[in-house]
Amino acid sequence: MPNRIATFEKVSYDEFKKSYGKSLIDFVNSLGLSDTTEFDEKIDELCRRKYDNIKLPKRATAGSAGYDFYSPAEYIIQPNSSIVIPTGIRCKMNNDYLLSIYPRSGLGFKHRLGLDNTVGIIDSDYYYSDNEGHIMIKIHHELNTPLKIESGKAFAQGIFTQYGITTDDDVTETRNGGFGSTDSK
Repeated sequence: MPNRIATFEKVSYDEFKKSYGKSLIDFVNSLGLSDTTEFDEKIDELCRRKYDNIKLPKRATAGSAGYDFYSPAEYIIQPNSSIVIPTGIRCKMNNDYLLSIYPRSGLGFKHRLGLDNTVGIIDSDYYYSDNEGHIMIKIHHELNTPLKIESGKAFAQGIFTQYGITTDDDVTETRNGGFGSTDSK
């Protein structure tokens, strides 16, 4: 029986709203309105509804290695373009594990859906970042027609892997951030 080494959790509502609501706020601001009060209330209502419906990742079968990640909202990916999906999920895992993120194989095979960085790597210390370890998945679509990612549908999968370090490893630095936050100084 596999070891139980991690727990998925939702990020806080404020973190989700900051990430998911940004695109909504940018759209409202692009309208050039002087009073956005009505939109601000609707954005908050929509973010709350999406947040309340976030599904924690889970395996489809007892023999599945991957945990399915579900889209918190509907997204349309235009041909040859990318989007970032804020999952609303964070993962607390043992220090000697990582979580690799891949596209669901059916979407990759049928629609040429892929991750912009090929494989997403979620390190154990990402859980403690300022953004609460919010897992964001950047995907691209290469076919000539738009692709719809439906709200509540699985679009990516995560697989846990144990790793080791070298005998002379003496790293003491800590992370604070996501994409590219551990680049060499």
